[in-house]
Amino acid sequence: MEEKVSSVNDAIRHNGEVEWQPLALTLVEYPKGDWIGKFFALISLSPFGIGAGFVALVLFRRDLHTIAFFMGTLVNEVINIILKHIICEARPLARGHLYNEYGMPSSHAQFVWFFSIYVLYFVVIRLHHINNNSIISALWRMIIVSGCLTLAVLVSVGRVYLHYHTSSQVIVGGIVGFLFATLWFAVVHRVFTPLFPHLVSLKLCEMLMIRDTTLIPNVLWFEYTTSRQEARARGRKMAALKPAQ
Repeated sequence: MEEKVSSVNDAIRHNGEVEWQPLALTLVEYPKGDWIGKFFALISLSPFGIGAGFVALVLFRRDLHTIAFFMGTLVNEVINIILKHIICEARPLARGHLYNEYGMPSSHAQFVWFFSIYVLYFVVIRLHHINNNSIISALWRMIIVSGCLTLAVLVSVGRVYLHYHTSSQVIVGGIVGFLFATLWFAVVHRVFTPLFPHLVSLKLCEMLMIRDTTLIPNVLWFEYTTSRQEARARGRKMAALKPAQ
């Protein structure tokens, strides 16, 4: 297969035509008519959705912990690239014609397991004090954690099912993601978080409207009630300023 693709590329170059290179980052193939393969192909795109969500949260919420979490995903990717070039293990032959990069460890598995384990730590350690007696709150936390872990398993299985990685490449990627998530959460929780109040007081952070919501137990409820109260106050003020009919 590789010799055939190479001969086709050589023929294209000799004819003076442009050689097209697939963007392997987002290119996912699955067997035609295989609905399970199609499902796994769609699931394998979830890291890009998570990355887009991170960018949106950083731009619109500007919370220091979210920024630290996002920085962890970037460092995790750098570690994956370094490990791939140290180990230099090729991908399965079925996908050798699509990728020029190495396959050990799996970047998809490493990303989703880092993300899922970090969320697990965040929910168990950082959110354990929020409404301990609330069944609904506990149910939501369980749904979030189980959903993330299920996504990690599906992405990992899908990379092997679609022959983009071997089982060992996926397992190693998951282990590296798990270990780095543990290390990064410990650093953020023990080292960075105590520094957040000092960072938000810096002039640059004030200009960029970067904030620290660590001490707010339920950020969503706080933002909801605050915005509702502000909207009602402004509504009453505008009503008072209207001329009497």
